[in-house]
Amino acid sequence: MLAWSISSSGFSTTISKLVAEENSKREYGNIKRILSICMFLSCTIACLISIFVFLFSGYISNNILKNENTLLSLHIMCICFPFMALGSCIRGYFLGMQDTIVPAISQVLEQISRMIVIYILAGIFIPMGISYACAVGVIGMCIGEIFSFLYVLMVYNTRRNNTKKPSISIIKSSLLILSMAIPLTGNRVLGSFLSTIENILIPQKLVEYGYNNTEAMSLYGQLSGMSMPLVMFPSSLLTALAIAIVPAISEAAAKNNIDLIRKTISKAFTITSFIGIGTLGLFMFFSDELGITIYSQKDIGWQLLYIGFLCPLIYCHVTFSGILNGLGEQLLIFKNSIISSIINISFIYFLIPKYDLYAFIVGWFLSLVVINLISLIKLKEKTNFKIKVINDIFKPLICILSSGIISKYCYNLIRLTYNNIFSLIIGLVILCLVYLILLILVGALNKKDLGLF
Repeated sequence: MLAWSISSSGFSTTISKLVAEENSKREYGNIKRILSICMFLSCTIACLISIFVFLFSGYISNNILKNENTLLSLHIMCICFPFMALGSCIRGYFLGMQDTIVPAISQVLEQISRMIVIYILAGIFIPMGISYACAVGVIGMCIGEIFSFLYVLMVYNTRRNNTKKPSISIIKSSLLILSMAIPLTGNRVLGSFLSTIENILIPQKLVEYGYNNTEAMSLYGQLSGMSMPLVMFPSSLLTALAIAIVPAISEAAAKNNIDLIRKTISKAFTITSFIGIGTLGLFMFFSDELGITIYSQKDIGWQLLYIGFLCPLIYCHVTFSGILNGLGEQLLIFKNSIISSIINISFIYFLIPKYDLYAFIVGWFLSLVVINLISLIKLKEKTNFKIKVINDIFKPLICILSSGIISKYCYNLIRLTYNNIFSLIIGLVILCLVYLILLILVGALNKKDLGLF
């Protein structure tokens, strides 16, 4: 995350803003020049970071991460930094052109390819030792980033057909880009730095709890490389929603159309709540089965179960961030990131040595509650947005509990005849279909809402 923030985050936002401005003036030559300069600068920084991390990977592994099992993961990670940087720049270009579909598809493609790679490699790498087990998640991340980059590059090349010459010089463009990118990068780097501290501290504090280095790294590898990708996979849909909602909110805000903003927020929250509560039910009823089927590890089930209860809060945070971004509340988003990291680091540092990984999950829960409340207060203040508690929370909870019981019963019957994989797939399909049908029957979803999915 820290490497991405340094090489990409500021440039991505800068591109989207500058491209939007130049596109409104039909200065297509300037758009191409801005994108080219940003890609060059971002990729150069990413390559330098890759070289630095590779050369000093031994020192980072032994003295900062304090675990030699991370060495292989660091080497693999160096490969993907340039692809992350270039892909982020091109996605910023599409956002600036008000084309939210391409970035959204790239996010979903990244998550799908990551999950497929982890599923294929987990059974091969995990028996080879802790270093290789940790590397599985990193390889999945790298492949996901590469596929995402290749997709946005392919789409960009098929649409690049304007030959208008730029009206601003390379030097002027570079200075303009740097004047925007440097402060943005500084803000993101601080937030990512705190997030990096979290990731470094977790295995160290697990050792203080009583695990040896290998056990601590294995547990952290399960959390970051196996549990988290599964839990965060549905959020790729909401990341796409958050990306798509930014221009709609921004346009309505520019026209001071508060009613339209409120309706847009309400629909976005409804979708987020239904997906979040549905995912909660999925992990509540099938956590052990998912761990066994995907990773051949039953002991990962408890992580999926407990983290699954955070899904509605995690997904709300993703959607609220997109809404606040559209309302021009980037500073609040940054403050939320800092508050969240401070709470998480406090729980990791002081409580993991006493209460194991459960302390991290509780701290994460508390941080999500706090930042979501802050976001809700701001949305209430700016748009008078109110949550429809019965429709968006109570009804989907009843529906997912009912569909979970039905699907688990069907799963247990099917498993008597068929293998675990087939039984699980059918069980999950039944869960989703029954959940959707019940949402319609209780009036939580209507035809217009279904179109949003």
